[in-house]
Amino acid sequence: MRHYYVYILRCKDGSYYTGHAKDVEKRFEMHKKGRGARYTRMHEPEELVYIEQLENRGEAMKRERMIKKFSHDRKQQLIFENGTSAHVKKADV
Repeated sequence: MRHYYVYILRCKDGSYYTGHAKDVEKRFEMHKKGRGARYTRMHEPEELVYIEQLENRGEAMKRERMIKKFSHDRKQQLIFENGTSAHVKKADV
């Protein structure tokens, strides 16, 4: 079974971008090359700071929408609670 992932990128301006993908590293490289989301073309991505594994695309999309509603501080808390470097966290869904 192929998993999907939700990820958070920290941009150079200190903002966060949340997305989902099958291959997070490949998607991060796309963002860095300016071929990702419109947001990351305007806010240059700096670091992959959070990855969460989910069972399927639907669950990943649902979790992405949830995280996107979080405040900046709540996203920082989520990242801090799961370590300072990006590692895969299995979803508690």
